[in-house]
Amino acid sequence: MKQATKFERGAEFDPATVNTTLFGALLDGIKRHGGKRIALEDVERQPMSYDRLVLSAMVLGQALADRTRRTETVGVLLPNVSALAVVVCGLNAFGRVPAMLNFSAGVKNLRSAIKTGAIGQVLTSRRFIRMSNLEDTVTALAAIEVAPGRKLAIVYLEDIGKSIGKLAKVRGAIRSKFARAVHRKHAMGAHQAAVVLFTSGTEGVPKGVVLSNANLVANARQIFAHADGFLTRDEIVLNPLPMFHSYGLTAATLMPLLSGMKVVLYPSPLHYKEIPKLIGAVKATVLFATDTFLQGYARGAEAGDLKSVRYIIAGAEKIKDQTRAMWVKYGTTILEGYGATECAPVLACTLPNRTKPGSVGPLLPGIEARIEPVAGIDGGGRLMVRGPNIMAGYMLAETPGVLVPPAGGWHDTGDIVEIDTDGLVSIKGRAKRFAKIGGEMISLAAVETMVAGLWPESNSVVLSVPDERKGEQLVLVTDRVGADRSALLAAARAEGVPELWVPKQILVVDAIPVMATGKTDFVATSDMIQNRRAS
Repeated sequence: MKQATKFERGAEFDPATVNTTLFGALLDGIKRHGGKRIALEDVERQPMSYDRLVLSAMVLGQALADRTRRTETVGVLLPNVSALAVVVCGLNAFGRVPAMLNFSAGVKNLRSAIKTGAIGQVLTSRRFIRMSNLEDTVTALAAIEVAPGRKLAIVYLEDIGKSIGKLAKVRGAIRSKFARAVHRKHAMGAHQAAVVLFTSGTEGVPKGVVLSNANLVANARQIFAHADGFLTRDEIVLNPLPMFHSYGLTAATLMPLLSGMKVVLYPSPLHYKEIPKLIGAVKATVLFATDTFLQGYARGAEAGDLKSVRYIIAGAEKIKDQTRAMWVKYGTTILEGYGATECAPVLACTLPNRTKPGSVGPLLPGIEARIEPVAGIDGGGRLMVRGPNIMAGYMLAETPGVLVPPAGGWHDTGDIVEIDTDGLVSIKGRAKRFAKIGGEMISLAAVETMVAGLWPESNSVVLSVPDERKGEQLVLVTDRVGADRSALLAAARAEGVPELWVPKQILVVDAIPVMATGKTDFVATSDMIQNRRAS
């Protein structure tokens, strides 16, 4: 049996600097960058300074503290607006833990999250619920019994705002002058929970992921250290990615916020015409997005909208060559990252001077990696990681509210990767996204890459289904009208790819199901296959 291979990089990063809370790190940043500096803006185009953010967090945080107990997990059901950043900072300042709920996940997954996180109340907004047509969802959530004889409480920001009188605002202003002392009185420890997120559920029931204060601060600082020389505090960052996903929370919001950059929040990544206009209006220099969204923005943009963007930091999906070609005319460099919710989330990212085709770049500083060999797979293996950004632990549906820490601090990513002699990481696929056909292990991601080369303008996903004769068979789901297996066979022969890799079945659909984060929804796609096979 081959031995596991270890990789470590960390000379530029001192983990001792992350032993603070999220709110404490914000105050540290203000000391460095100045309170008058603009921290936030959203679609309402009302700039918020760092001083104003702290003041708002003190006022709202106290109001929320009056309704909760210290260390309580509070459900948060809000879109990307400045108020959400205030809520997160306010809860953290007073030792409460926001559980970021995915409002696009549907009632079933939301119920699961509320049960798993042992959540007793959910903070939301009437305006948001109305504009998003979520009235039925909230009604269903309000019926959940969270304890014998007690239903889930739905708390509205508008009601809290009305309850905050002039005296409370004056007290908040005074507290903001002594914010560090106030925070020290109420704060939880650096290694205690700062936020609860939930896995996307692309492959099954969502799990609660508990990230500590140190996890969030570490990953924010790791990202900035990793990009040293390319990103500066003068960037204007546009973030349309939801904060219920760790990529949208840590990488696209907390990292720039703690580093002195201005963050412009947008409530939905799906507005392909509006987002390019906002990019042009605010002159954003950095954009966080996924491949799917980047294609939409490039197609929806008008002349001049995107010319200010120097860097795109993309994750969640592999970047297609077609996507790069759509952005190259703006002089934009696309950096491709890789991570997982459990890692707060970023593990690796390409840099302008450290990249190669198919790579997601080097590991971030301070991350130790171990490659475990996998039977049937040559080259690379299963990636295990350890570092200051690795989660405090899981909360599982069968044991609500109970923290299950990673054994020995190591997290099994479930990804099959290869790390070359230059330290560049290449992802071969999810361990779950390999099929064993005729005794051979086949990467579904590799088959998808072959299909993308043949039909670059189409979206496709390959899944495996049970097969009585060979154990498994491959099914291609694509939005390519007229997709034909003979064309796939010809492409496979031309590339020297075994015929075994060519999907036996092709299912043509109007659109591939995706989640709000831009990731392919494998559960929904699998359901489409099962429904078609059953009909």
